[in-house]
Amino acid sequence: MVSTLSAINAYLHDVFVIKFDGWVVLGFVAQAFFTMRFVVQWIASERARQSVMPVAFWFFSIGGGVLLLIYALYRRDPVFIAGQAFGLVVYIRNLYFIIVNGRQASTAGPD
Repeated sequence: MVSTLSAINAYLHDVFVIKFDGWVVLGFVAQAFFTMRFVVQWIASERARQSVMPVAFWFFSIGGGVLLLIYALYRRDPVFIAGQAFGLVVYIRNLYFIIVNGRQASTAGPD
């Protein structure tokens, strides 16, 4: 049992102390962006009492996606790179639809 705890302690020390650098800070900032997008979505949905996807969700998604893609490129993780790159396409496309549809709605005027 003591050797298991020592192994866990050594692992955590390696991951969170020895390997801690600016890239890890970037990774945590990127993860914070992703967390904020869900917080924003949750608050908006609670206020509306229905599922709501605010525009800020997509901005946090893009911010977090870009930062995590940079982090993944630095770490040379092909799975992480592919996942973040594809996610960015989806986030940007959704924001594009919001901008185009919003512009169309504002130029169309009331019915």
